[in-house]
Amino acid sequence: MSPLITDLGLGAFLLYGFIRGIWGSAYWVPEYHYLTPFYSPCISASCVPGSSHLGVWLGHFPPWVPLGMLVLPFLLAFRITCYYYRKAYYRSVWQSPVSCAVPEPRAHYSGETRLPLIIQNSHRYFFYVAMVVSVINTYDAIMAFHSPSGFGFGLGNVILVVNVVLLWVYTLSCHSCRHLIGGRLKHFGEHPIRYWLWTQVSRINARHMTWAWITLGTLVLTDFYIMLVASGTIHDLRFVG
Repeated sequence: MSPLITDLGLGAFLLYGFIRGIWGSAYWVPEYHYLTPFYSPCISASCVPGSSHLGVWLGHFPPWVPLGMLVLPFLLAFRITCYYYRKAYYRSVWQSPVSCAVPEPRAHYSGETRLPLIIQNSHRYFFYVAMVVSVINTYDAIMAFHSPSGFGFGLGNVILVVNVVLLWVYTLSCHSCRHLIGGRLKHFGEHPIRYWLWTQVSRINARHMTWAWITLGTLVLTDFYIMLVASGTIHDLRFVG
């Protein structure tokens, strides 16, 4: 992938995420319990009624504090420190270097051993946060099988479920997850379950870059669709209920 395409793709997602993060509305569809992942979990008293699936833990936010601040900074940190994204923006944005076998353009380069880049090593901790958020997104997707008369599902449910499945694939294909499962083992034969799990994670890890880009697209698609339905611009295509 060329540096220009990488820059445009990452820039477009960051711009969209920033705008929607401070938008503050059109994130919840009460009829069908659709909640965009950009605002989940919504646990502030500032959230619209019904959108707090996990309860209200916090008081009202000041107008200048976006509701998305509860989750978006951590998910952004998880992606920024991701091994693939580091390679992507190191090469495309910083040109450091642009590819393998190309000399480093800077005379003094300390890698990720000093501030500020040593912070990249916190990726494993953001992985734990991403796991928790994935569980919450799964819960949101299940709660969305709702209609005014009870159980129901529509196109929004399909989009939510596909998005959460792909988010799980991206999160579990993380290098930190692979190391967590199979790292520090000297003999795989003595740990057959962990070895099986490690081989499964290794399979999806081979396409980590693909999942990274796909999930950027599904996140935007999911949020955009829910925004259109919540704002009344379109109606959800219902299959049941």
